[in-house]
Amino acid sequence: MKSSRQKFRLLATLACMVFACGPLAVQAAEFPTAQVNTTGLAVTDDTVTVGQLHSATGTMAISETGSIQAEQLAIEQINAMGGVLGRKIKIIVEDGASDWPTFAEKAKKLLVNDKVAAVMGCWTSASRKAVLPVFEKENGMLYYPTFYEGLEQSKNVIYTGQEATQQIIAGLDWIAKEKKAKTFYLIGSDYIWPRTSSKIARKHIENVLKGTVVGEEFYALGSTSFGSLINKIKLKKPDVIYAIIVGGSNVAFYKQLKAAGITSDKQTLLTISTTEDEVLGIGGENLVGFYSAMKYFQSLENDNNKKFVEAFKAKYGAKSVIGDVTQAAYLGPWLWKAAVEKAGSFDIDKVAAASPGIEMTTAPEGYVKLHPNHHLWSKLRIGQWQLDGQAKVLYESGLIEPDPFPKGYQ
Repeated sequence: MKSSRQKFRLLATLACMVFACGPLAVQAAEFPTAQVNTTGLAVTDDTVTVGQLHSATGTMAISETGSIQAEQLAIEQINAMGGVLGRKIKIIVEDGASDWPTFAEKAKKLLVNDKVAAVMGCWTSASRKAVLPVFEKENGMLYYPTFYEGLEQSKNVIYTGQEATQQIIAGLDWIAKEKKAKTFYLIGSDYIWPRTSSKIARKHIENVLKGTVVGEEFYALGSTSFGSLINKIKLKKPDVIYAIIVGGSNVAFYKQLKAAGITSDKQTLLTISTTEDEVLGIGGENLVGFYSAMKYFQSLENDNNKKFVEAFKAKYGAKSVIGDVTQAAYLGPWLWKAAVEKAGSFDIDKVAAASPGIEMTTAPEGYVKLHPNHHLWSKLRIGQWQLDGQAKVLYESGLIEPDPFPKGYQ
């Protein structure tokens, strides 16, 4: 069993491998607290406190656990390199419990009571929408990791996942071309992200692809009964099932599809909500051959990703998996560190101003850059699920500039 000192050295080594660091430590004395913290944040001469706000319990835990793990790994690696402006990062962990009012309550606690310098958090758009007024009123900074519907931009949020043009629209273009698809059945969980994403998808299908939406259904979070839906799908025989089901409902949905004989040899399915994190619970045998439109898959073959996967599995076990949002969550602490060091300050306004233009050549997904609209340039990738629960990457786009307010889709 490794000693604490050995574990610390391993983290430092892996962090340097992943992020090509130079000298490990910036001395806090070079950045006096009175100069780098002029707004009363939880920053001392030795430490800086950040918050972590995800669903560790409830129906969304299946999706958000990976984000929790990735953010904590990044913070441990940053601390092993010497921290941020010479200060080690402390984390206050809060559980949003898959309940949107709880997210808002916990966000206020972290910003008002704990005075955290940043928060890594949320997964669903409903949770993000619940906390956004709190972050804007209290002038906090949220690093939000999930692919989402777009139609939002805030000085107080850094969006490390992809927006609609980078996932929904680009993914539909691929499936329409690749499968000559003309008819689509839209299925989602019943809250803002799936509903808005379906609205965007419908507009693109009808107005751009000149296709037809033959059905559209929404189910409450946590739903486990999809028999009626499956019967409708069999009746309509769409070219593509377009799935935006989140959380634990994925397990029931894909198992029931397979039990009903709806498998990839008979039916094309494209999802924008199912990653390795969910597949771990679903089982690869229950969705083998179906497609996901993401910017990241654990199976990506590049040196950055190889080192990231190695570090993640060293911390969380050989059987752990890494999905799209997990990787995007991992970027949050690193992008925050880069912005703080560029600004020479933990002050929120200075960090926000310093964020546009930050580049990472060492992200597991590859090169990323922060746009002035606080979203990342990123690529679309199409993965086809395999029996082992991993995805075979079939397609990779070029870098797509983020456009959270695309004309004609609002």
